Amino acid sequence: MIIYPAIDLIGGKCVRLTEGDFEQIKQYHMDPLDMAMQYESEGLTHLHLVDLDGARNKKVTQYKVLERLSNYTKLQIDFGGGIQSEDDLRIVFEAGASQANVGSLAVNQPEVFESWLTKYGIDRLIFAADVRDMLLAAHAWKEVSTIHIFDWVDRFLKSGLQYLTCTDISKDGKLSGVNVDLYKSLLHRYPDLHLIASGGVHHIDDLFLLKDMSCHGVIVGKAIYENKIPIHELSQFQSN
Repeated sequence: MIIYPAIDLIGGKCVRLTEGDFEQIKQYHMDPLDMAMQYESEGLTHLHLVDLDGARNKKVTQYKVLERLSNYTKLQIDFGGGIQSEDDLRIVFEAGASQANVGSLAVNQPEVFESWLTKYGIDRLIFAADVRDMLLAAHAWKEVSTIHIFDWVDRFLKSGLQYLTCTDISKDGKLSGVNVDLYKSLLHRYPDLHLIASGGVHHIDDLFLLKDMSCHGVIVGKAIYENKIPIHELSQFQSN
């Protein structure tokens, strides 16, 4: 199972939100590059980088931080937040992202996301499914649709979708434990999909649980910043 430590950015600073709420923000006085280099030094190989400014403004904003991290580390970075056009996607890849997490655009313009899967490759595009009660949300989680997650995953599979990041909004940033039923239902329906679990990780036992469920990966954010899971314990789960 791959560990994806998360760095969420506002104004170039490391932050964490609770349930995606910009009114519930906590800033951490850590340089993103210092954090990334620490992850790399502990044997981690991947990084989940989120442009919260971009998600809010509907345009990729923190690409200079992405460029800096990709230049000074060998981490495989998946980048999300604000990818609303092909120009945004190009900027993200040119700045050094290995993969792009696409959420709002995939929900609202699925045909565009399908064309990107074909043009850029199924190994480079991740469907970022942010859900509340199995319904997809968009635009920094402010808008919850009537679309069931299964409907859009079923659709994108026809275009070769391989990677799915699924975040339970109700769990995110709350250190309340992972939504086991959500991930079990996804793995049961899509056993060949590379599922990356996100939201609620608060203890090392959550990681063992997700690994036993055969998740491809898991995003760990606030649990690291709040010292619930020491960074040096994460490398035992790492696989390429």
